[in-house]
Amino acid sequence: MTRPHARPAPGDAPRRRWRVTCGARTCGLWHPERRAAAMLPLPPLLLLLLAGPARPISFQLPGKARKCLREEIHRDTLVTGEYEIGAPPGSSAGPAANLKITDSAGHILYAKEDATKGKFAFTTEDYDMFEACFESKLPVGTGRMPDQLVILDMKHGVEAKNYEEIAKVEKLKPLEVELRRLEDLSESIVNDFAYMKKREEEMRDTNESTNTRVLYFSIFSMCCLIGLATWQVFYLRRFFKAKKLIE
Repeated sequence: MTRPHARPAPGDAPRRRWRVTCGARTCGLWHPERRAAAMLPLPPLLLLLLAGPARPISFQLPGKARKCLREEIHRDTLVTGEYEIGAPPGSSAGPAANLKITDSAGHILYAKEDATKGKFAFTTEDYDMFEACFESKLPVGTGRMPDQLVILDMKHGVEAKNYEEIAKVEKLKPLEVELRRLEDLSESIVNDFAYMKKREEEMRDTNESTNTRVLYFSIFSMCCLIGLATWQVFYLRRFFKAKKLIE
């Protein structure tokens, strides 16, 4: 099941940050965040290293447990993925798990019950946090039930593009395909830097606005204190005069 407004259009490659949350049991699984160290021209060798294929994520899914992987993705970004859920070793029953991919608003981008192996694809509408949840349907029982092995290979942006199909359609040579890949990767890095610069400007504007508000509040507080102190002096002076304690 996909969102009706999702459309398959490629986008820029965002920074990747995986987090894992568990339902019944506590666990942790992190994917290294890809980010550039400094805004400097990248040499071709570094671009070739960055253009290397990403490794899939694998983890154990216990019985009656729920594990979710979260990632922040930019808007208008094509996201593709492949998953495979293996049966518990030594068990006659096959794999039993559900897969659901949602955004922060709860919209279902992809859902599959009794998932074993498959692919999915969608295009992000806005910059958001997306969550892929695997929920095991195996009973816990009295004995120790082996865990299911889950393998997830999720790509987006430049990684999600099928350059073999592009080469066939546009009749490109292998060198031209590699140059196209490096061009798209360079463009995604530039877009990522532009996004970070925009976020930095927004944070700076927020800090300046907060400082201005704090300054005005401080001035208002000082004026209130000075006015209260002045009123207190005149009030006590009239009180003491009424009691004929002072002249």
